[in-house]
Amino acid sequence: MIPAMKESVAAWLAESQARELAVYLLGNVPGLPPIAQSFHILGIAVVMSSAVMINLRLLGLAVPSQNVSEMIGRLMPWTWWALLVNATTGLLFVVARPNRYFYNPVFSWKFFCLVPAVLLALVIYRMSKREPGYWEQSTRRLVSARVIASISLILWVGVVLAGRWIAYSDYLYFLYE
Repeated sequence: MIPAMKESVAAWLAESQARELAVYLLGNVPGLPPIAQSFHILGIAVVMSSAVMINLRLLGLAVPSQNVSEMIGRLMPWTWWALLVNATTGLLFVVARPNRYFYNPVFSWKFFCLVPAVLLALVIYRMSKREPGYWEQSTRRLVSARVIASISLILWVGVVLAGRWIAYSDYLYFLYE
């Protein structure tokens, strides 16, 4: 996000009624913070497990007996629902403390990995839905699928690592030199 835009969004959120509501809910609904975090972690587990299985299958490293299109059709709905859960729970915390997130460079790294990872998942899903067996129909498509799967795996690991490091960015001393 452009720094000036990031500052204006953070300032707007800091003064918004949405922030007041999020702070109120997190502070007054018994158990909401750990419940929301738990759902966020469960969502991460679902996204990662489905993404890893699909990408490893596209790479030819897992479940060779499974048809790629069937696996995508079975696992990707779980991915989309889990991403919705993660967006909801994550937004609750971001809205409650916008400055903590918008001024944290690791938060930006998470989204630099998340957006293309989701877009690649969407490409894999759309092509598979448009034409069953799409990824297996030619060598060129199979090579494309393997490149996409490799990049996707790296991006999803980046999302998880950055997401975990958001809380510990103060320990990344090189960021502040």
